Amino acid sequence: MKKLHYSWVILCLIFFSIIVAGIIRSSAGVFVIPFENDFDWNRSTITFAFGLSLLMYGLLGPFMGALVQIIGLKKMILLSMGTLMTGLFFSLFMTETWHLVLLWGILIGGGSSLFLTVLSPIIANRWFVKRRGLAVGVLTASTATGQLLLLPVVAYIVEKSNWRISLSLILMLSILTIILITFFMKESPKSIGISPYGGATVHSTELENNQIDRNPFRLAISVLFDAFSYKEFWLLAGSFFVCGLSTSGLIGTHFVSYCIGFGFAAVTAASMLSFMGIFDLVGTTLSGWLSDRFDNRWLLFWYYTLRGISLVFLPIALFEGSFTLLIIFAIFYGLDWIATVPPTINIARNVFGLEKSVIIYGWIFAAHQIGAAVAAFGGGVIFERYYSYTSAFVGAGILCLFASLCVIVIRKKHGKTENTIAK
Repeated sequence: MKKLHYSWVILCLIFFSIIVAGIIRSSAGVFVIPFENDFDWNRSTITFAFGLSLLMYGLLGPFMGALVQIIGLKKMILLSMGTLMTGLFFSLFMTETWHLVLLWGILIGGGSSLFLTVLSPIIANRWFVKRRGLAVGVLTASTATGQLLLLPVVAYIVEKSNWRISLSLILMLSILTIILITFFMKESPKSIGISPYGGATVHSTELENNQIDRNPFRLAISVLFDAFSYKEFWLLAGSFFVCGLSTSGLIGTHFVSYCIGFGFAAVTAASMLSFMGIFDLVGTTLSGWLSDRFDNRWLLFWYYTLRGISLVFLPIALFEGSFTLLIIFAIFYGLDWIATVPPTINIARNVFGLEKSVIIYGWIFAAHQIGAAVAAFGGGVIFERYYSYTSAFVGAGILCLFASLCVIVIRKKHGKTENTIAK
């Protein structure tokens, strides 16, 4: 019997770690109304903290990529999960709005950054030569799997008991993750004397220590300035701004509250998010497989187009009060939720090279999270002014159609080879 390559063990371990980080982040949407009722905080204040969290983990992504090269992958994973654990623990005792901003906006936002931004391409680049697109697709889909498995449970506990008990459940998962990472995570294939999956020799895909700028801030900023001269960077960053605005910022933060406003129960709305998670797991994994085989520009074109159509369709489903139409939305939107990630990473890798593409993708993802923060906070402001989210969802759908036009003008091939940006 052929021995299982350790790259797949690492893939499963990181898959679980991202699930936990993802449920910590995505649970924010379930806690909006409980925090509003329990503390008498207004919704725009609550969504400001959650929007800041989205912004923080996006902006810190490229610096996380740089820090991994400097202090090591395993240490960064443990530090990040420890930060999430700290934020969750002290959330059980918060009483003031500044506590919410500090714990959810800063600590949980910063702690989730590594897991939800650059960790997927780091693992794919370091542990895989073959099946890189598939590896990215599987790891990206794990954020949705967290919703699939746990978000309805979190919502049910909140509805039947209180939010502190559901938060304690997530806290225990973060502790379990730290234990698993401590015992089973390895720094790289080279550290255990094997080659990456599909690789012929034992080697490291990372820069050697003497080639690394030891200042993570300077390293991340220098790569960013190099990327400014590439049209592809601006097109990918712009489209990913819309991607973040139309997913974690809008759906992740406001979908449950939007559904509740039309008479759907919180558990039903959270279950719809989980239902999306089922199809996102399929869609994003399939997207990774497709990104190894087809033109990534056209994949992105269709992903953004279909997402835009589904967002315009959602208010119709809610106004009709139709559970069937809501399920149809969940299927089509779910298939497309984060399917954009594998082809975006592939294009970044082809343009900027293997070594620098992680930091470049971190900056592209920062644009994603700026969009998410705009939608998280802006959606709350729109609701308080118009007592409806409809204009926010329709506007996001129109922006997705615009993003589909941006990605299709990216050049199919770049003239430079892998490792293009100068060290």
